[in-house]
Amino acid sequence: MTNEKHLSHKQSRPFQPTKLSKPRNFVIPEILTNKQKSSPPIVIEIGAGKGMHALSFAKQNPDKHLIAIERTRNKFEAFSKIADTQQLANLTPVHADAIAWIVQAIAPNSISQIYLLYPNPEQHNPNQQWLNMPFFEFLLSRLQTGGKIVLATNIEQYMANAQEQAGTLWCLPNTRAEVPANSQRTHFEIKYLARKETCWQLTMVKPKGYQTRFDTWQVS
Repeated sequence: MTNEKHLSHKQSRPFQPTKLSKPRNFVIPEILTNKQKSSPPIVIEIGAGKGMHALSFAKQNPDKHLIAIERTRNKFEAFSKIADTQQLANLTPVHADAIAWIVQAIAPNSISQIYLLYPNPEQHNPNQQWLNMPFFEFLLSRLQTGGKIVLATNIEQYMANAQEQAGTLWCLPNTRAEVPANSQRTHFEIKYLARKETCWQLTMVKPKGYQTRFDTWQVS
């Protein structure tokens, strides 16, 4: 692991990937074992729900491959059913806990973009918010230099906290913007915007030379 004196962030609590076991029925998608230089950029969506954004993204970006992860069974089954009918070669739906699955499946410096669209705000347990979790360091180690993490929410305090953590704790260049009123990426987004609520998006970029404890860590 990286020498902690040279870490690019200020998170002191270390994530412990060795304590996570493989998800049930775990299989590494073929796209992740393809070592050819012509392989498309890999994008991950965490919390894909019923797949509205995943399906749209795959159609609009045939040059990229999206791995869309959803933990809840009924949501995943609805997503998978539609995905099966549309047969998009550049979309891989995954039914699993995203943290355990990413630890087992994703190599360092291999992901071009990560979507976190309207995650549970965890208002009563802020330690479970994505940028407050030690796992976020591991997630950054899987991201390529110049890769982006896109977080969207309709809760202003969540966004304010996320932007603060992105800058002061994770030391990531970031930009915050309002989501356009006509955006329709997810069912949540459509609902919030229809109610005239403001939605925000935070885009974080992994800069060149960024170092984490997990830059060379892989499952043995």
